[in-house]
Amino acid sequence: MKVAYIDQYKETFGVQPICDVLAETDAPIAPSTYYAAHNRPPSARSPRDGELTEDIRRIHADNYGVYGARKVHAALVREGVEVARCTVERLMRQAGLRGVIRTRSPRTTRPAPETDRPADLVERQFTATAPNQLWVADITCIRTFAGRVYAAFVIDVFSRMVVGWQVATSLYTDLAPDALEMAIWRRWHTGADLAGLTHHSDRGVQYRAIRYTERLADKAAVASVGSKGDSYDNALAEAFNSLFKAELIRNKGPWTSINDVEIAVAEYVDWFNQRRLHGELRHVTPAEFEAGL
Repeated sequence: MKVAYIDQYKETFGVQPICDVLAETDAPIAPSTYYAAHNRPPSARSPRDGELTEDIRRIHADNYGVYGARKVHAALVREGVEVARCTVERLMRQAGLRGVIRTRSPRTTRPAPETDRPADLVERQFTATAPNQLWVADITCIRTFAGRVYAAFVIDVFSRMVVGWQVATSLYTDLAPDALEMAIWRRWHTGADLAGLTHHSDRGVQYRAIRYTERLADKAAVASVGSKGDSYDNALAEAFNSLFKAELIRNKGPWTSINDVEIAVAEYVDWFNQRRLHGELRHVTPAEFEAGL
């Protein structure tokens, strides 16, 4: 790294002056050491490292710049590249590449009054053995220069596929019902029977509205609702929101208005379903996981 630094600035300042400055830091280097490094024959792995670094940069850039070493390594292996994960970690470190860091998203749904409500049929067991056994739904908030925008998602637990989504400028429009309608249409379009489906959400009024619950009943689906104020009761949906915020919203923002958010969400959902590798799915995409049945 010190040799590369000198290479970058030697035409402007000269090798000796740069070495004199570095001698006063925690990273000293003698001019003789610098010249010796340039005269030394390249190691056997240097050309290979260069080729791998190009592949790593491409994969990282093609996936929103969010992949860490684990997923980059998995993507390389899928392409037939034989490389150790520790090598990917080393080259990413040298290239200044890293995965995205997630943070917890604030709650956006509003709890409904304590009237009769569906039971919690999931009890934090977010598992399914086939598509359309268990869906989870949630809403998250996005700040734009024009004001707040809300995004609602419906996710199939089996494959982590986003089956429905919608964005709006208000929590109290058709936001949640439209996301549900997209999910129903997409699954119906593939010939799926939703009878017996469990739809799980938090206690937000959006999910306990008559229109929403009646639409589930129309498909012989069963509503399930978590307890009040406990994020673990809808952990899988909230985990998706955390990913969505980290990989798209904070990563690619700031956002102007609902218009650019809507386009970006459409592109992100397509990438998430069709190209993003999921560790929980043995590093395949949701679409591949469902197709592998």
